Amino acid sequence: MKGCIFVIILCYFESEFRCKDEIIMKKVVITGATGFVGAGLARRLLQDGHQVHLLLRPGYNPWRIQAIRQQVQLHQVELADADAVAQSVGQIRPDWIFHLAVYGAYAQQTDLMRMIQTNITATATLLHACLKTGFEAFVNTGSSSEYGFKDHAPPETERVDPNSAYAVTKVSATLLCRYFAHTHKLNIPTLRLYSVYGPYEEPTRLIPTTIVRGLRGELPPLVNPGIARDYVYAEDVYNAYLLAASTSTEDPGAIYNVGTGVQTTLQEVVEIARRTLDIPAAPQWGSMPDRAWDTSVWVADSRKIRHELGWRPKHTFEQGFRLTVDWLRSDAEMRKQYEAMIGL
Repeated sequence: MKGCIFVIILCYFESEFRCKDEIIMKKVVITGATGFVGAGLARRLLQDGHQVHLLLRPGYNPWRIQAIRQQVQLHQVELADADAVAQSVGQIRPDWIFHLAVYGAYAQQTDLMRMIQTNITATATLLHACLKTGFEAFVNTGSSSEYGFKDHAPPETERVDPNSAYAVTKVSATLLCRYFAHTHKLNIPTLRLYSVYGPYEEPTRLIPTTIVRGLRGELPPLVNPGIARDYVYAEDVYNAYLLAASTSTEDPGAIYNVGTGVQTTLQEVVEIARRTLDIPAAPQWGSMPDRAWDTSVWVADSRKIRHELGWRPKHTFEQGFRLTVDWLRSDAEMRKQYEAMIGL
């Protein structure tokens, strides 16, 4: 009899553990997973034990996901193709969807029709497909550029004033997600990301270029030292995505600014780089012309996400910069790839 009781108790606890695992593990879809933030988010979700599916456009560049290809399930699909997306989503039946597919965020991405197709049409197509299967959370990726130029840290309630075609398409996608959230009473928040940096960032961007050149004792061409950004470390951003997916609030279409609330000037970036990498070269300010989007004020008002989701950035800019340096130093092949991609 005692043996039977022991077996029953053991089975009960095993059942409880299985239930907990089932509750924790989610079937997850990520779009834009070959991009910087998407590839890092995929790694974080795998580490947390989730089943990860990547919706990838035909002809995608695999370099960011090469190391995890055997751990994820790949689905090649054009996001603007409603039938193909519906078929893939119907097969997966995801609990969480993280929508990071985007076009137009980089200076060389200027095709307006592709911006509309990727940022607006694909968002609508994906939302429609996911509505048919149901889901727990659909987290949309917005952009701080939706606000346009401001002389202060804009809260989420501030009127948007997009200053580029790209920003206009991102505003449109945000409003579409908010409309779907309220119409269907579903959790579809939008994260307006500020300047994310960290492992796997596009090599030609400021931080990776500065690190790669800095490891050679050099500095890259530089614009005005007063240009500023709110830099937020990638791992902190992944935490924001997970909190947005797992937290229900009174507003199912909530918009959250994801930034540190601290802006860092280019001069401060260079000072930290020279100190961290022991760079002897002096900065040559103005050796690169200012870009249309450069400004001396670009900072997040992140009070809402801190209050409603309990999110806090855990890394200062210098801490995140040093972690990114350590990552690149630890992977000789990746460092070579970065050097090749910036023409060194």
